[in-house]
Amino acid sequence: MKFYNFNKESGKQITKFNSDFIMTRIIQTNKDASIGCMHLGENGLIGFHQAVGPQLLLILNGEGLVSINQEEYFKVQPGDAVFWERDEWHETKSENGLTAIVIESEELNPTAFMPSKI
Repeated sequence: MKFYNFNKESGKQITKFNSDFIMTRIIQTNKDASIGCMHLGENGLIGFHQAVGPQLLLILNGEGLVSINQEEYFKVQPGDAVFWERDEWHETKSENGLTAIVIESEELNPTAFMPSKI
């Protein structure tokens, strides 16, 4: 399990075409990718399971805990990205709820775009 930041401070100012915004790059794939949004409610749980492929979880709002062994948990909050390799066991839970985007693809390389959190 690896942690990254995709918060505003990790981005770059874009002014091309008279634009004025911050862009935080997350990932680029040339192969198929599955992208979804997960909504965990109060006491929500994504149960302990093995990743079927490389997986990137991007916390948008709320907060929760992630683990790879169900013994040690790490707090996640908006702007955090968590990466699991294929076959890595993991679990995500939230006491008060969270919303996250999940990206799954064989060629995910978050290190190429986001700074490491740890």
